[in-house]
Amino acid sequence: MKASPPGVTLASFNGKFPRIHDSAWVAPGCRIIGDVEIGPDSSIWYNCVIRGDANRIVIGARSNIQDGSVVHCDSPSPKRPRGLPTIIGDDVLLGHMVMVHGTVLEDRSFVGIGSITMDGCHLESDAMLAAGAMLTSGKRIPSRQLWGGRPAAFMRDLNDAQLAEMQIGVQGYVLNARCHRAAQE
Repeated sequence: MKASPPGVTLASFNGKFPRIHDSAWVAPGCRIIGDVEIGPDSSIWYNCVIRGDANRIVIGARSNIQDGSVVHCDSPSPKRPRGLPTIIGDDVLLGHMVMVHGTVLEDRSFVGIGSITMDGCHLESDAMLAAGAMLTSGKRIPSRQLWGGRPAAFMRDLNDAQLAEMQIGVQGYVLNARCHRAAQE
């Protein structure tokens, strides 16, 4: 069992303990519970809750979960015997105060500040959910599309320059996390 970083709660649930890659950074104030895996160079920012008590949560490499966000999953039920894990791919950006629940976020997807994804949602690679949007249960955002609103709907296609800008944001968060880690050592 890995010791919790200072100011971080890592808690076991039903015999499952969070697994965090050595190069990942978790900010003080975070709570990470149960069946959670966090990949290399990913960052979990101040006061996030990642609760893998009902199912598993996987966060890939170089992804970031920004301040105050909540990531949860859905437990098995008669309707969904395997439940709905939350799977977050590589190079994913989650803005501040995002709520993700039982969702798949493929590589290089982006969820804007204050957005919500509900059970069974799916963002394909290079898809974006705009700030403040709510993606209702079971909706899928195709690759290279921007959706927004409450409930979220298609707004427009994303161009190469916008996708490149999102990846600059990913690299910026990897570097910023290294700076925050160094400042706390």
